[in-house]
Amino acid sequence: MCWLLLPPPVFPMSTYPYVRGRESRGDLTSHPCAAMETERLLAPITALEIVDDHLVAGEGPYIAIYPLEPDASQSARCYKQVLRNYNIHGIKEQQKVAPGAKESPTLAVFGGKGLVFIELSLQSSTVKLAELFSFCELHDWIWDLQWLKAPSCVALALGHNSIALYDCTGQRILQEVHCQEKCILYSAHLVGSSWDTLVLVAGTVFNQLVVWCVADPADDTGRIKPRGRISGHNGVIFSICFLESKNILASASDDRSLRLWAIGDLRAPPDPVQCLLVCYGHQSRVWSVRLLSDYIISIGEDSACLMWNYQGEIVQTFKGHRGHGLRAVAVHERRGWVFTGGADAGIRHWQLKGKSVSGNSLMQLNFPSPQRRGSPRSVKLVDINHLLVITDAGAVYAYDLTSKAWTLILEDAAYRSYSLLEIIELISGDVLCAMGNLSGQVKVFPLCSPTEGKELKLYEGKVHSLSWASYPGQDPTACSLFVSGSAGTLLWLEVSFRPLEGVTLVVRQCFLLPLCKQRWHTCTAFLPQGEFLLCGDRRGSLMLFACKAALQLEKALGREKLGCSGLEAVSHLRGLTFPIGGEEPCAEGPVSLLFGLHGKLGVTSVTCHGDFIYSTGRDSCYRQLQVQGHQLQVLRKQKPCKGLEWLEELRFGPQGSMWVLGFHATHFVLWSASSNEMLLFIPCGGGHRSWSYIRCLSAEIFAYVKSGDVVMYQNKDAQGGQRILKASLHGRELTCVCHVGTLRTSREELVSIFATGSEDSMVNILAYGLQTQSVTQLTAIGDHISSVRALAVAKGSATQPEMGSISTVLFSAGGRAQIECFQILLTPNHGSSGSIVCQLIHMASHRLDEQWDLMKNRHKFIKMDPETRLFLLLEHTQKLWLVAESFHHQRCVLKVQAFECKTGGGGRRHFLSSAATDGSIAFWDITATLKHAVEAAKVESMEMKLLALEAPVLTIQAHSCGVNSLHIQETADGYFLVASGSDDGSISLSVIDVNAESTTDQGASDRTGIRVLRKVSRLCAHAAHVTGIRLLQPDFLLSASVDQRLTLWHLCEDSLSFVCSKFCHVADVAALECWEAGPHNFRNVICGQGLEIICCNPDVPGAAVKDCV
Repeated sequence: MCWLLLPPPVFPMSTYPYVRGRESRGDLTSHPCAAMETERLLAPITALEIVDDHLVAGEGPYIAIYPLEPDASQSARCYKQVLRNYNIHGIKEQQKVAPGAKESPTLAVFGGKGLVFIELSLQSSTVKLAELFSFCELHDWIWDLQWLKAPSCVALALGHNSIALYDCTGQRILQEVHCQEKCILYSAHLVGSSWDTLVLVAGTVFNQLVVWCVADPADDTGRIKPRGRISGHNGVIFSICFLESKNILASASDDRSLRLWAIGDLRAPPDPVQCLLVCYGHQSRVWSVRLLSDYIISIGEDSACLMWNYQGEIVQTFKGHRGHGLRAVAVHERRGWVFTGGADAGIRHWQLKGKSVSGNSLMQLNFPSPQRRGSPRSVKLVDINHLLVITDAGAVYAYDLTSKAWTLILEDAAYRSYSLLEIIELISGDVLCAMGNLSGQVKVFPLCSPTEGKELKLYEGKVHSLSWASYPGQDPTACSLFVSGSAGTLLWLEVSFRPLEGVTLVVRQCFLLPLCKQRWHTCTAFLPQGEFLLCGDRRGSLMLFACKAALQLEKALGREKLGCSGLEAVSHLRGLTFPIGGEEPCAEGPVSLLFGLHGKLGVTSVTCHGDFIYSTGRDSCYRQLQVQGHQLQVLRKQKPCKGLEWLEELRFGPQGSMWVLGFHATHFVLWSASSNEMLLFIPCGGGHRSWSYIRCLSAEIFAYVKSGDVVMYQNKDAQGGQRILKASLHGRELTCVCHVGTLRTSREELVSIFATGSEDSMVNILAYGLQTQSVTQLTAIGDHISSVRALAVAKGSATQPEMGSISTVLFSAGGRAQIECFQILLTPNHGSSGSIVCQLIHMASHRLDEQWDLMKNRHKFIKMDPETRLFLLLEHTQKLWLVAESFHHQRCVLKVQAFECKTGGGGRRHFLSSAATDGSIAFWDITATLKHAVEAAKVESMEMKLLALEAPVLTIQAHSCGVNSLHIQETADGYFLVASGSDDGSISLSVIDVNAESTTDQGASDRTGIRVLRKVSRLCAHAAHVTGIRLLQPDFLLSASVDQRLTLWHLCEDSLSFVCSKFCHVADVAALECWEAGPHNFRNVICGQGLEIICCNPDVPGAAVKDCV
């Protein structure tokens, strides 16, 4: 069992609760021996530029350069900070004087008020970056930059509607001109190659486009009159683009629209300017627009990249980024490449396809004809060129997609009205077809020679379902057929075909499905070793059957071949009477059963991949399972994407890719789980229709039956919609982070594992290589229905010698009082990749909605919850048991932490602290409560009355407002340091002494008390909320704030002394996590709108250790 409220990892602490060091003198001079350095930043991608065969990306103040060769590595070849503390807004390459000249590219990088010029050296597989002209900070924000023909000169469009001529060599502004339109700008676009011909199109705060020229004369105030104003948008304008070859101006706005304007000559715009096109297609604000010769590209806050034609039609849609929108786009028109950068810190590469690709639409195959009997009932794709259809007249037809011709394969009146059809391609290349009908008959025939088939009457009633499966190690000319009929019987038939011998059948085994209303199987698969059969049924259950060894079966069955005359002989061997009637025969039941695993609508597929089993159902989820001790164990439940209610199948590809086939309402959906992208979205009428999908190399086909005809979608260029240059982090802001442990890989590299939670309801498990400084996502948890607000790892449950593995329990909590609990197993991959293998096992969950469902009008009870609750994790029953609660705080509880204290008799006493929005921190002695709950759990007494926590043993008024961060750490001599940060930017540090005597037999202590020995506060330690705080050994404190400062403090006798501070590039800092990576070396993770990993060395010499208590 395990407790939910657990303390974070405890670092070694000094022998004394306070250390006398440098006194605080009110200055904020950084100590020269302390160092904090950013090692990795994952932030929104705010700028993209294509330079030769490389993509240059701006991420915060960092430049990352990615190769664009098809076989190149996805990792950045160069990663360097260039813009100090400003986020990069734009990257502009200086055009080469002679096209094709082998010159090193020169880039101007700008953002905020910062500007820097860099030179790239692109040599074979190496990329070097050098600062050509040093960083310069201007007096105003830079919206756009234009290289000029004058040597070392650029034009800058500034935030208050002015244009500056900047000398790169002298690093000074030579001239600045202003427009009469005095306002701030939301966007700007410079056109022209010389100062005299320069034109600025400015997007003002008044929803207008203002066009003005630098060469125009100024008025008495020194300002230039605009040549034109363009109105039409109902919101501010975020992006402007001008295409000189068409004399068209484009604008993207807050009103969700794109507008194209017939501007003509920018230097003499007409009045009024005609609006050529208004395009609505984005679901939210449009951030940027690009004009190409044939298409228009736009990106928006809805995370979509749309390609339009000049008639205003959406030609192509790119979706794959998570969450809150795209921030940057770059286009290589000649190669048809589009690159997008998102707020999820990801970069994706898309291929422009346009409208010219043939075969990319729905077409009817015109089955209804006087020459063809019946209406299509079932359709099956054989390969990319052929499909089969069985009609309600019992006829089977084949369609050749090349010749577009129908051919009759066979016709049997016994299969009228009701018929089943399943096909499989053998390893030998032959295709076998199986048919079932209403009278219990099954016909098996090869597609190449239908007359050589065999027909069996297996049941008195109808055949409910058929499915093919390949037995491991089976003969290339054979396969296994499973037939469900009356009384819940499932027959396993071995079917083989040889051209000279025809079709032969052998009954391998008879299984019995569990009792339910809809008692037939829907899918089957063998485990890789062949000793067990996996089976899903229409009731939603997943079961495991034991398979008898093939050798024993051959002896038992005498290898009897089953034809029309062989049924009686087999019935004596198997103890079965064919055809099987309504009574349950003597058959084997499942050795393991998960009844109703996928609800009441059925299991749709079961697949073995790697070391795991995957099942899908119509409950919108798939499960990952494994077999342990001949029993099925559910490891986790996953929902691939929102809105996909019906999952039909999982298909696995190379490099860990996975595709989900399913249905959203009446549409067939092909979803890429690895790239988070919808690859197909076909209106077919729903999954209840007969359908079939096949994907082979670069072609894919989807066929379905509708309105008495067969409809087909064919795509001859289905190579995938995108290439991921940089993986996404989270779709929305990060809210919490938790360190799990550190491993050493097979390549002797230390890798730290940590978990992140976000408002996008996801939890990511990430691996950070301390040597390579790279972050890799191991897995993602999507079980939460609302934002994830807290993460914790069970202390003491992890076994993590650096050469071994990690096994621990992770708790995540979030909206609707939802708590999820997972066991995490982390092991080094001893293969050539040197990676980390992560396995998740879902252990338990809790949600407040489950209690509210019992209440009427439960919407009236929704409120901020001022409760502190204590849960017990019962591992054997996989439940979270609510043990006790308290309503002591009449305010919202923001932080909790548990800690323990050793007693004189060798025992331990457990304490719980909680901090609320009123600035108070309360401490409870929960030893007796825990003991009572553990004893009740041992006897499995789940009916124990909910306990109420007694009054706190101590309450500290640490702050005047909400406590946003809390950390408690024990010193070597038994004192406890309580550090907290508040909404008002203050930090409070208290030294408490826990006096806990040994417990009596009844569990009550002789005397328990907590007293405050010393309390120190640092007012205005930060300029905003302190959202993260950590005590570091031996006498340091680290704090993080929304003011984007990470500050290191030294613990002095009666104060906190400033050591050093670092500007963080993560906005809206929400949490801080720290762990020790070596002697006097810590890794710190700050999360918010992104994630930043910082190395901290709090080495301040000359601090004398003295006891001051």
